[in-house]
Amino acid sequence: MADGNAAIPAPIIVKKVTIVEGGHHGGAWKVAYADFVTAMMAFFLLLWLLGATEEKQRKGIADYFTPTLVKLRKESAGANGLLGGSSIIDADDYPNRKGQTGRQTLTIPRDSSGGPKEAGKRTQEIKENERLREIREAIEKKLAERRKLSHLARQVRVMRSPEGIRIDLMDDADFSMFELGTTILTRQARELLAVISDTVKDEPAPLILRGHTDSLPWRGGVRGNNWSLSAGRAEATRQALVLGGVPAGRFARIEGVAETEPLIGDNPADPRNRRISLLLLEGRGAPVAFPAPPQAAAKSGAKPQARP
Repeated sequence: MADGNAAIPAPIIVKKVTIVEGGHHGGAWKVAYADFVTAMMAFFLLLWLLGATEEKQRKGIADYFTPTLVKLRKESAGANGLLGGSSIIDADDYPNRKGQTGRQTLTIPRDSSGGPKEAGKRTQEIKENERLREIREAIEKKLAERRKLSHLARQVRVMRSPEGIRIDLMDDADFSMFELGTTILTRQARELLAVISDTVKDEPAPLILRGHTDSLPWRGGVRGNNWSLSAGRAEATRQALVLGGVPAGRFARIEGVAETEPLIGDNPADPRNRRISLLLLEGRGAPVAFPAPPQAAAKSGAKPQARP
């Protein structure tokens, strides 16, 4: 037995300390943040590429990353989808007579577009639009050079029509091509027609002149009608264009349509319905046989015929 006076040893206390590495929240947030920064860098790099490249370059990049799936044809032609990844001229495995090679066929819709004919139409439209722009700019330039006529530019409208290029010379409340109810051209109208003549006199296209009137009734006691008036104004315009240098043989037709084709349909009495339309057929109308001058007829030995 131990001595009762001996000291009792102190109890041993074991203290367990848990050490958390990387701070209070650990280091997982650093990985997530790094992923976020990498994704943002890739995103801004993509935005920079989209802004710094052209459409063709972007198409090439997209094609580069587009997965390519190659499937082997195991059955007949056209299996597993339209044509099954085969060409329309590939031989199929349908039963054929000896020496005969099967071919696949493709039905083309009747209203489909494309091919040389369609490309030719588009080229023709581009040429016509370019020619229309040139004629409009030429008229505007010639009118601007003559300060007294510059305000008449608003009376001229150049546009496309189903038959070619149409030039409309319109009246308004402050301008009139003809004296009221007559076929006599006003002074400003003659100057305007001189500009039009100088613009179209060297054009090879046949010309059609069409006179239009408004629907205002004639005064009582006046013998006349809009049909004869519109036709007479078209003829007066033709004579002015010929005096301006346009060859007489260029004119295919002279027409008077009275008030039947109003420009302002909801107001037939509008002064803008009174107009002269000059149509350049641009080779799409009926060909015009230009009469040979008397000198050419004399050289060829042909005798000029008198008007019946």
